[in-house]
Amino acid sequence: MQTAFIAAAAVGESITVWGMFAQATITVKLVMISLVMASFWTWSIIVQKIIQFRAVRRDLEEFDRAFWSGEPLDTLYDQIGPEPVGASQKIFVAGMTEWRRSHRDDGGLIPGATARIDRAMNVAISKEALTLQKGLQVLATTGSTTPFIGLFGTVFGIMNAFIEIAEQQNTSLAVVAPGIAEALLATGLGLVAAIPAVIYYNKLSADSDAILGDYDAFADEFATILSRQLDT
Repeated sequence: MQTAFIAAAAVGESITVWGMFAQATITVKLVMISLVMASFWTWSIIVQKIIQFRAVRRDLEEFDRAFWSGEPLDTLYDQIGPEPVGASQKIFVAGMTEWRRSHRDDGGLIPGATARIDRAMNVAISKEALTLQKGLQVLATTGSTTPFIGLFGTVFGIMNAFIEIAEQQNTSLAVVAPGIAEALLATGLGLVAAIPAVIYYNKLSADSDAILGDYDAFADEFATILSRQLDT
């Protein structure tokens, strides 16, 4: 396993990352490949969530301006239509739809309208929460497991390095260094996958909670407006 590394060290050649991967055992190779794939998967989720959260914030700001523009809520509801696009519109439409359903033919209100409107908007917020948090579990799992996967590859690689030392009856640096470097590469790949996953999981989770907080605040304000109309 280490013959090529020993020859390279003997002639003064550098040991490259690709060379360490090529000379690794099949088990260590599988560990390295899985860690690289986990890293790419992590970054794809991170980029997708960053783009998604920016679009959500932009939608929230645009709808907030429309909602507080002074335009009648019934007019805004009719403009949005039965198929709202953004999350804010969906929450608003859920509340307004229940508000209109709560009116009887004679113009009176069915008892319990406020509670039903609150539940309708809470259901819409819960659906949006699932959308916002989708993929974050992958980041959490990657951040917690990839260091141990890399450690497994390191332990296996060091074990094979010691077996090679025993077979050659040689403890020189030329024999020891390549195997140790190969083993530590697996740990390094595990950390490369884990560190961004942990950092962005915490950040994106905080961003998701902030957005959901804005949705809850809007739902409370909207419910207050409807409650005033109920009282009058």
